Amino acid sequence: QVQLVESGGGLVQAGGSLRLSCAASLPNRSSYTMGWFRQAPGKEREFVARMRWTGGLQYYADSVRGRFTIARDYAKNTVDLQMNSLKPEDTAVYYCAATTVITTTLTSYNIWGQGTQVTVSS
Repeated sequence: QVQLVESGGGLVQAGGSLRLSCAASLPNRSSYTMGWFRQAPGKEREFVARMRWTGGLQYYADSVRGRFTIARDYAKNTVDLQMNSLKPEDTAVYYCAATTVITTTLTSYNIWGQGTQVTVSS
């Protein structure tokens, strides 16, 4: 069964940290690029970060570079998004997604999780 399941969202004060996890049930996972996207109320879904499931090729949106880190957790077998120095404008539903190409383009990702809410209070 092809499935992505996110966890780890919640409410945090500005300046705080959260760690999101994405557990992936994918055929031949090593073939995939894993991405994190987010959608704030009234806004379009946007790219946040991506990496290859096998590791490497990390890339970040300008708005999060230096504050967020995408990485594999080999013990949990997940792709995580460590979010530090959170700002109120980071408030959004965060989605994990997968594609077989190396890209940041939302429409190229064809497998999506259900999303997890992140709320940053000022």
